[in-house]
Amino acid sequence: MRGRSVLLCLLIVAMVFLGASRPGFGAGFALYEGSARGNALGGTLVGRADDPSALFYNPAGMTQLEGIQMMAGLTAIIPSTDVKFVGASYGTKDNVWLAPHFYATYQFSDRLWFGVGLFSPFGLGTEFDSDWPGRFSNYNAVIQTLNFNPNVALKLNDQFSIAAGFDIMWFDLKLEQSVADLSGYGLGIIDQDLSGSSFGYGFNLAMHYRACDWLRLGISYRSQVKQHVDGNVEFSPNVSFYPFNFVNMDGSGTITLPDELFFGATFYPMPNLSFEVGAVWTRWSTYNALTIQYEEPIVGPTSTVTREKQWEDVWRIQFGVEYKVCEWLDLRAGYVFDQEPSVDKYVDYLVPANDRHLFNFGPGFHWGNWTTDLSYTYLLIEDRDVSDSEASGFIRPSQFRNGHAHLIGISVGYKF
Repeated sequence: MRGRSVLLCLLIVAMVFLGASRPGFGAGFALYEGSARGNALGGTLVGRADDPSALFYNPAGMTQLEGIQMMAGLTAIIPSTDVKFVGASYGTKDNVWLAPHFYATYQFSDRLWFGVGLFSPFGLGTEFDSDWPGRFSNYNAVIQTLNFNPNVALKLNDQFSIAAGFDIMWFDLKLEQSVADLSGYGLGIIDQDLSGSSFGYGFNLAMHYRACDWLRLGISYRSQVKQHVDGNVEFSPNVSFYPFNFVNMDGSGTITLPDELFFGATFYPMPNLSFEVGAVWTRWSTYNALTIQYEEPIVGPTSTVTREKQWEDVWRIQFGVEYKVCEWLDLRAGYVFDQEPSVDKYVDYLVPANDRHLFNFGPGFHWGNWTTDLSYTYLLIEDRDVSDSEASGFIRPSQFRNGHAHLIGISVGYKF
């Protein structure tokens, strides 16, 4: 029976990651969808950290998990945004992005635990028609990440636990945009398709503290990860005459993904009722520019193109409540306020967004050693007016309107 359960869990993992052919990207750049339960609670599993998705939110919490436990699932993200110009409005194309997750924890002794997570910490998916007015900024931008994260946790005493781990993060970038208007030469618009991938490395540290029967505290840190992306650039059409050299060639770029600090305090006013208040601080000031280094000069002597970003550090404030109705059913709800890091001076159409509000809910089901968690989130993006952006001269006076997304999550877990 045990062997069958292990096989079934591995089959679930295979289905999740094969089905998520584009792992880990959604409407935003940082993804916080670590599990369906975490989604329903607005990410407030930092103080709780009492299921295998603790590996995402607070790995020190896995010292609360007995034996061997596994969890796998995904979140489907369905975004939509309109960009309005004078006399016309253009919406993003309908897409469904998938962010998968898998966790496994192992209690080695009364003091020592091991765990491994596989999840998508960052992602981006923004697609417009290729001839829309903002095409010189971008008309298709996709960032995918997949993070392999082993951890070890140590229970120092009955109240205090710590954990540490390392990150091996795969990063993939695809950026399609128009780069030149050569209509005066009878050649029309020149489009660029840049794609590349890389691996980056980082670490994480975490702490969990059971202050008393009714209060648990958690804090978790994930480091910066530098990605040096090597790939290729394809131009359509290929053009080469002085001073233009738009021919297919290699390209590269470097981006530093931000470090993050998670906080959470969970309160248990009754045995079957808990609520958590928390926050996430993200150091987006690491993303100050997007620089592309071409193998050869593309216009005159220019072989390097830099797009200023100058993003700001931001906070994500979150609240979640969970009520255990009976042995087999939990009900959950949450709310999140998420700050937008892009500044007005350099805002562009890569992330046509503003501050966000997330409204979350979902049930959890238990039978025997199995759990199934479901979640639904409605993400509402505040409107934004763009008038004085200096983003490489590509941004026209415009308005971001009707920004929203639907997020649907499922996680299946098993305790051996």
